[in-house]
Amino acid sequence: MPTLTDLLLMALGLGLGGILKGATGAGSPVIGVPVLTLFFNVPMAVALFTIPNLCTNLWQGWRFRASQISRRFTVMFAGGGVLGALAGSFLLAALPGDVLMGTVAAATLLYIAFRLARPGWRLAPAAAQALSGPVGVAGGLLQGAGGMSAPVSVTFLNAMGLPRPQFIATISVFFAMMSVVQIPTLAALGILTADRAALSLLALIPLFAGMPVGAWLARRISVQAFDRVTLAVLGLIAVKLIHDAVT
Repeated sequence: MPTLTDLLLMALGLGLGGILKGATGAGSPVIGVPVLTLFFNVPMAVALFTIPNLCTNLWQGWRFRASQISRRFTVMFAGGGVLGALAGSFLLAALPGDVLMGTVAAATLLYIAFRLARPGWRLAPAAAQALSGPVGVAGGLLQGAGGMSAPVSVTFLNAMGLPRPQFIATISVFFAMMSVVQIPTLAALGILTADRAALSLLALIPLFAGMPVGAWLARRISVQAFDRVTLAVLGLIAVKLIHDAVT
């Protein structure tokens, strides 16, 4: 049973995830899932993030609906994510806890490494269209098994050089569609129980509270400065997860 201090730290982590979501349009699981994994096992952390992920992305998807890029691209990308998330949910139920914790840590480190190594890399539109389905599946697998697809999905869309409104519109559909599949699948597998669903609803409070702060910060600090702080926090979390997985 988490202590009051644990609950406050979890709320802070979720709030930071909301700030990242409000500032960039994506990435709340990048902060939120690793933070929750510090206090719970990976299946519970993923379950707790399902309902907030659905609600925040439905809201952002509707808000930025006029900025959608090619419908074909969005359908292929989100459709791949649905297939991957379905398969990943079964992996979540089957794999040992230390393997799952190591997966979250590895995905976090992969995301950091790519952002540092290739910050200006761009993907041609034709190549992005051809890769949209396979990349969606890979991102969905990570989302289903570890609760965070950013090392694949966010990096892919960043590499396309999309303007912020188009990026948010596309990634919101991707995340929302995966959540639509995850919620009933995790419930059927016994991972998303009634108690966890109630906690997942409570997690909406710090997430939605952080999103306006992130939107405000996005207008006042450089993207580079925000990225550096985010990557530093993620690095510390990944180190802690690896320590917990091997001890």
